[in-house]
Amino acid sequence: MRVIRVFPRLTSQTPVDPLAFVGDPPLFRPPADEVHVSCVFTWDKPEAERLRAAWAGYYPVVRVGGPAYDDRGGDFTPGRYVKPGVTFTSRGCPNRCDFCFVPAREGKLRELPIQPGWTVQDNNLTACSTRHVDAVFQMLAAQPHAVDFAGGLEAARLNAAWVDRLRAIRLRQLFVGYDDPARDKTVQRAAALLRTTFRRNQCRCYVLMGREGDTLDAARRRCEQVWEWGLMPFAMLYRDATGARPDGGWRQLQRTFIRPAATRAYFKAK
Repeated sequence: MRVIRVFPRLTSQTPVDPLAFVGDPPLFRPPADEVHVSCVFTWDKPEAERLRAAWAGYYPVVRVGGPAYDDRGGDFTPGRYVKPGVTFTSRGCPNRCDFCFVPAREGKLRELPIQPGWTVQDNNLTACSTRHVDAVFQMLAAQPHAVDFAGGLEAARLNAAWVDRLRAIRLRQLFVGYDDPARDKTVQRAAALLRTTFRRNQCRCYVLMGREGDTLDAARRRCEQVWEWGLMPFAMLYRDATGARPDGGWRQLQRTFIRPAATRAYFKAK
């Protein structure tokens, strides 16, 4: 079946093949059996619905779905809704963090048939079985590109065995998460493990900021902690289901700690 995929916005992982489109139907449209409008972010749902109507003027079957519509995600098909090289080997997560949509959307952790790729987007690969993880790393070792754990690795589950696995592949970068100020010791311990082998620019840390009760000074301090521990901070502004961001100087703070060049300049000035 020939399927056109449509996306409300362009991201770094949007497919680029001839049947992938961002936005409205073009003047010259390829033949297709169906059109799938794929929506990741809840705040893009109005645009996704608009695009469904726009494409329905030219194709008889237009479907809309994706994570924003609480799609649990089935077996992963490489290149369909993300660009080639991105892979998901599991869905769901055993944790129930109050700021995360994953448990409600995808449910408990499920291991999937392993598809090749070098950008791993699993929500929590570190929670998978040892057998599954070892098979994933066997697949990664055969890839033509350095590996990027963009989905993140849970700091609390990292251990020496994980560092050994990471050392055995070509690693571009990995991310851990500093989502809760109370987990500072956990992230610090993970950083100490990683820094025995990897450089700062390979070890990045998502720093969630802007939730209710957070302050600019506290968030800045968490980014500084991450740097002191030997990791590169990557600031993430909290957004609720509507997409609203916190007001004030949060965007400026995020810009300082989202690009490595800006972050290095900040610490050089200090």
